[in-house]
Amino acid sequence: MILVDRPVWGGAGDTVRCAHLASDTSYEELHRFVEGLRLPRPPRFHGDHYDVAAAWWDEVVAAGATVVSSRELVRRLRDAGLRRTRRDGVRGAARARHR
Repeated sequence: MILVDRPVWGGAGDTVRCAHLASDTSYEELHRFVEGLRLPRPPRFHGDHYDVAAAWWDEVVAAGATVVSSRELVRRLRDAGLRRTRRDGVRGAARARHR
């Protein structure tokens, strides 16, 4: 299932609110979903989720993403064995491959 949380402000220096788009089924499902979106530019992939700008949130939901809380999104990624952290050392490499 494709999941999206609500847009919140990013880290220090970020000027754009972003939501997190993820799949609790597979990364392949997530990438296919993003490829099917008609966004002006692709969102950034961060190893286990995409950052989606608030301006695109309605389109992502209209395309079929299920709205969940941030905590629920992370819990479902963990339960599915798909949660990755910086400690895993995959975020940088994954980001470069899926821009």
